[in-house]
Amino acid sequence: MARFIRSRGRLTTLSVAFVGLVVLAGCTSNNPDSAAVSTSTTSMANAFEHVHGLGADPLTGDTYAATHQGVWLIPTGVLPDTYLTGAPRANTTQPLQIAGRAQDTMGFTVAAPGQLLASGHPDPAASSDLALPNLGLISSTNGASSWTALSLAGKTDFHDLDAVPLDDGTLRVYGYDAGAGTISVSDDSGVTWTAGAKLALRDLSADPSQADRLYATTAAGVMVSADAGRTFSALAGAPALLLLDTIDANVGGGIVGLDPSGGVWRQDAETWTQTGTTERAPEAFTVVGGSSPWLLVADASGIAASNDYGNTWTALVSLSF
Repeated sequence: MARFIRSRGRLTTLSVAFVGLVVLAGCTSNNPDSAAVSTSTTSMANAFEHVHGLGADPLTGDTYAATHQGVWLIPTGVLPDTYLTGAPRANTTQPLQIAGRAQDTMGFTVAAPGQLLASGHPDPAASSDLALPNLGLISSTNGASSWTALSLAGKTDFHDLDAVPLDDGTLRVYGYDAGAGTISVSDDSGVTWTAGAKLALRDLSADPSQADRLYATTAAGVMVSADAGRTFSALAGAPALLLLDTIDANVGGGIVGLDPSGGVWRQDAETWTQTGTTERAPEAFTVVGGSSPWLLVADASGIAASNDYGNTWTALVSLSF
C-alpha cells in the first residue's frame, strides 16, 4: 500500500460523461512529465475494471491509480486543501493514462516523495527493455512517465508492495511474491532481497513508525509481524478485513481497513469501530497523509475519497453502469 460527497452509501455526483466514464475534478498536470499522457491509447473503461493500487505523492501532488493497463493520473481538484496539504495539485479534469504506457501494474506504492515503485508485467504491445514475463521491481522518479528496472527482472511478480524509511536513509521494501506465495524483504531500497514468511495474503501494510511491524490481511483474519515479515500471528480483536493501511502517528496512528463488503473500520488503541461504508467490495485502498488523513478507495463504482473515515465520500472517478 502506498502512503504519503458520497453520503453514506451514496455518491454526490457532479457528472461529466466521457467514454462510458463519469469524471469529477477541479488542463494539464502541473508536472510536465506527468503531462505526457494519452486518453486514446487505452479504453479507460477497460483499464478501470481492474485497479490494483492507489497512491498519492506529497512532492508532486499527483494521485495515481495502478491498473492492468498502465498507471493513470487521477483528478483531485474537487478536494479541499487538507488533501495532500501544501503539495501542488494537478488540474486534470479526467483520468489520464501516463505516457500511454499500458503495462499490467500489479504491485504499486509511492515509496517516498517523488519515487514510485511497481511490479507486474510489461505492455505486450510495446517494445521494452524490461524483461518478460515479470517486471520484478521497477522504479520511477518522473511520475510514471518512464521506469527503471531495480531488481528481479523477468523473475518476480509482486502483487503488493510497501516501503518505509530506515534510519540510514534507505528504504525497506516489502513485496508479496504472488508466484511463490511468500513475502520478500529488501533493506537497500529494493536492490537485494531476503525471504520472509510464506503466507497467503491479499494486502500488506508496513508501519512507518516501526519498520519491523508489518500487517497482512488473510482468509484467517488480520495478521501482524514484529520481525520484518519473518513470522506472523493473529492481530487480536481485528475484524475480517480485505484491505488495510496504517495511519501516520502524527495524525493519530492506528490502522484503517475495509471489509469484503466495503465496511470501513478504524483501530483506535485496542478498539475497532466501523466508521463508514462504500457499500461495494473494494479493489484498492490507501491512506493519504496531510493535515488530516484521507482515504482513497477503488471499487466497481470508480474511485472516491473520504476525510471522515468513510462516513461521506467525494467521487473522483465514477464508472457508469
